[in-house]
Amino acid sequence: MLALSRTPTTPQSAPAPVLDEASLQRLHELDPQGENRVVERVLRAFEASLTRLLPQSEQALRQGDHETLRHVVHTLKSSSASVGALELSRGCGEIENSLRGLHTNGLEQRLALLQAEGQRVLAAVRGLLPD
Repeated sequence: MLALSRTPTTPQSAPAPVLDEASLQRLHELDPQGENRVVERVLRAFEASLTRLLPQSEQALRQGDHETLRHVVHTLKSSSASVGALELSRGCGEIENSLRGLHTNGLEQRLALLQAEGQRVLAAVRGLLPD
């Protein structure tokens, strides 16, 4: 069974967690005993999706394919939220909204930040998965 990470924090100086504990807890509640390995299966599916979609987003940007980029960030937005990667989900939503409004100024910088957050999330997810 996967254990939720419990790191002591201080309210004044603690950085925001990469994965929201309440979101992870909701996943655990779907399979409280861990018999069906729901959390592990969800996290593994998300890991596979993230490792596929992050490079796709970079490629779409390089090719100027804003429709594909919008689709990729839309897909990542909801799956990120479901595993508690709330900052990644928020960034995806911002990029998606900008692209819907045809606002592409600063898109490269926002996508670079999204890529960095995606890597942080990927590391956090992998840290929760058994070997």
